[in-house]
Amino acid sequence: MADTAPYVRVIEENVPAVSTAGASDDTVLGQAPFDCTVTSVEYVPEAAITGAATNHRTYSLVNKGQAGSGSVTVATLTFDSGSVTATANNEKSITLSGTAANLDLTAGDTLLWRSVAVGTGITDPGGIVRVTVSRR
Repeated sequence: MADTAPYVRVIEENVPAVSTAGASDDTVLGQAPFDCTVTSVEYVPEAAITGAATNHRTYSLVNKGQAGSGSVTVATLTFDSGSVTATANNEKSITLSGTAANLDLTAGDTLLWRSVAVGTGITDPGGIVRVTVSRR
């Protein structure tokens, strides 16, 4: 008989800094270990981040699927005002998609961390991304 007990796994990877404010970067974090649902996403930046109104940065966790061509946004956080901040070396929760289906992963789906400069952007200090998934 197959094991159907709930199972939680954390996918945790280092992501590089993007030291040029206007540059963007994509980093593959890993693949879904089994059919699962994303229950939380955290970013632990290596340095403090303070948002800015016009020129800022958006972080997203994207499900690229098994073929690597998917574009489903699982979670996102935009540093688009001075009140959106992150403390160095302290986890910052990333808001999960409000669409429940966007949180579901199939075994082998590839997860991508996207750091996008908006306008001239702000620098990205790099750090750790932590994705928690639960077996469906």
